[in-house]
Amino acid sequence: MTGSSREEEHNQDEITAPLISRDEEGQTSSSPPEEEENSPVKQVALTVLTRDDPSLPVLTFRMWVLGTLSCVLLSFLNQFFWYRTEPLSITAISAQIAVVPLGQLMAAKITTRVFFKGTRWEFTLNPGPFNVKEHVLITIFANSGAGTVYAIHIVTVVKVFYKQHITFFVSLLVILTTQVLGFGWAGIFRRYLVEPAAMWWPANLVQVSLFRALHEREERPKGGVTRTQFFLIAFMCSFAYYVFPGYLFTMLTSLSWICWIFPSSVLAQQIGSGLYGLGLGAVGLDWSTISSYLGSPLASPWFATANVAAGFVFVMYVLTPICYWLDIYKAKTFPIFSDELFTEDGQEYDITAIIDSNFHLNITAYEEEGPLYICTFFAMTYGVGFAALTATIVHVALFHGREIWEQSKSSFKEKRMDIHTRLMQRYNPVPEWWFVAILLTNIALTIFTCEYYNEQLQLPWWGVLLACAIAILFTLPIGIITAITNQTPGLNIITEYIIGYIYPGYPVANMCFKVYGYISMTQAITFLQDFKLGHYMKIPPRTMFMAQVVGTLLAALVYLCTAWWLMETIPGICTDTTSVWTCPMDTVFYDASVLWGLIGPRRIFGDLGTYAAVNWFFLAGAIAPVLVWLAAKAFPQQEWIRLINMPVLIGATGSMPPATAVNYTSWIILGFLSGFVVYRYRPDWWRRHNYVLSGALDAGLAFMGVLLYFTVGLEEISVDWWGNDLDGCPLAECPTAVGVIVAGCPVYT
Repeated sequence: MTGSSREEEHNQDEITAPLISRDEEGQTSSSPPEEEENSPVKQVALTVLTRDDPSLPVLTFRMWVLGTLSCVLLSFLNQFFWYRTEPLSITAISAQIAVVPLGQLMAAKITTRVFFKGTRWEFTLNPGPFNVKEHVLITIFANSGAGTVYAIHIVTVVKVFYKQHITFFVSLLVILTTQVLGFGWAGIFRRYLVEPAAMWWPANLVQVSLFRALHEREERPKGGVTRTQFFLIAFMCSFAYYVFPGYLFTMLTSLSWICWIFPSSVLAQQIGSGLYGLGLGAVGLDWSTISSYLGSPLASPWFATANVAAGFVFVMYVLTPICYWLDIYKAKTFPIFSDELFTEDGQEYDITAIIDSNFHLNITAYEEEGPLYICTFFAMTYGVGFAALTATIVHVALFHGREIWEQSKSSFKEKRMDIHTRLMQRYNPVPEWWFVAILLTNIALTIFTCEYYNEQLQLPWWGVLLACAIAILFTLPIGIITAITNQTPGLNIITEYIIGYIYPGYPVANMCFKVYGYISMTQAITFLQDFKLGHYMKIPPRTMFMAQVVGTLLAALVYLCTAWWLMETIPGICTDTTSVWTCPMDTVFYDASVLWGLIGPRRIFGDLGTYAAVNWFFLAGAIAPVLVWLAAKAFPQQEWIRLINMPVLIGATGSMPPATAVNYTSWIILGFLSGFVVYRYRPDWWRRHNYVLSGALDAGLAFMGVLLYFTVGLEEISVDWWGNDLDGCPLAECPTAVGVIVAGCPVYT
């Protein structure tokens, strides 16, 4: 934006259109003096610097040491906490902060001697002060350790839930190939998802703000604090506060006050429970509750938060109650909100009884056991997932099709560039053939792994190629949604659906197909997001690429070693519901492998199943963006219509379960306060402190979470009082159908 009047005119809107219009492009390219030129996206213009110092050293000894250390520690800690009932995710922001004093100490103490001076091998262990570009690369390493290695789910489910054989070496091959496959897609789509200014990746602005707070010197405003001082204050408050929801007063995780008023009412607790019900009025005063599934609400632009809120309200407070109280799919026989698998009379389904000795579905045993049921909310979320998939394709085609086509044509000739893309032109780009070589090698290795170890993995060679085709088809549309809204629609459901129909009865094949089709796409999104961070911070692309590759390989190895160690040493892990090692994420993954892989979608959502009508959601999802597009054409002066993002709105509840209602209600409230109230009425405060506050809350929670675990968690020292009765809604999971008997629940007659 080049004029203050233009900024004031649009102050109430974050983005009036998802991509830059032709007028804005013309404005950007014809900016007057360079010092006034900035990104056309207001949040980026307020946060990211438009200058670069190419003389700063990047590949330094301390970068390698601190980057490797960050990657290993975060990989170990995140996998260690992953299996726990309340999984703690330690973000890269924790390492981003912790390495600053270490980097400065190494700069002060390590020798500045130059080795092999005058030769081509000349190097020094200490090139000078610890600088921001080194810091960014260390954070890229940390990002590799902070991201979940999804293929670990396969290993856990096979070893722990199905109790079948899979070797460490095969597990390592699966994990490495799934993690690296995304590099190929990322390289192909860089020109669409990194270089354009409109692809602004909101989550990156949190880290950019933090880098600036940690490295820039600024004068303390009169009566105020610098960003560094603000960060330290917020960090210490977050660190000290988390001892309450994390240990002394865990009910702060979900304050379901309706349950307190009606302690003996099943209906009231179904409505009011934040963890096991609809969560009406429930709120969590705990940053881990707020940010654990949807990310930081402070990093979400308001239009995206509003879309999530609308989708959540529709699914949770309109669709679910209607389906439940009309008893659709025998809804009252099961809990109103659950990720468990049930028999027709509401009892837990015995999965082991329907598996034969070859790890396939035993049709005779399945017919004797009866059809499998899930709670109606769970079925509706699958339907919503179907709708989100078709909505993503149609939305991107309608709202971004022209821009994608123009970008494709302009990639072969000179094109307009924003200030950040132009500053990056001084560095050598990563050649396209690097990505292609990694992609082809990885696909070949994946096919070899699946064919040679087919007894353990079950997936045939054509399944690998089909999974790759799905991943490359969806990387661009889902990448656009993520780069604009900070919300990522998932591919997991459609991958399960396709392979489940084509190749039913093979649960491990289903899981492998899902991981190769879904996770290679999400890995590509992660790599592209890191590329954009390097783009904002002016990191040489080849250096960034190297850090990503090394960090990814190192993180994969550490994640698997940690998971394998835990599975071998903790008795009853994931199966003992009385311990803290209940593995909620892996339980949902296991449920999905049963539904889609073992039994197959035809017996669940097809002509042989109970939930066939859910397939109509595919059509509904395809129609919804068309209605928005027609409304935008009919009322072009109503700019808010173009901000209705149907893939985000429809897919809002895609994380449920394991995410619960209180995760959403708390996230939406804070997202409204930050993205709308503060952004509109206190823009100067928002610009200086919003993203810094997000980083401080993340870091304080992570450090206190680790401290609590290693001090009182390992010793199993607990505080027994009513404030540690999580949620306080014991009747929320009770069925309400006549004659259904469940322990601890009243029986309706």
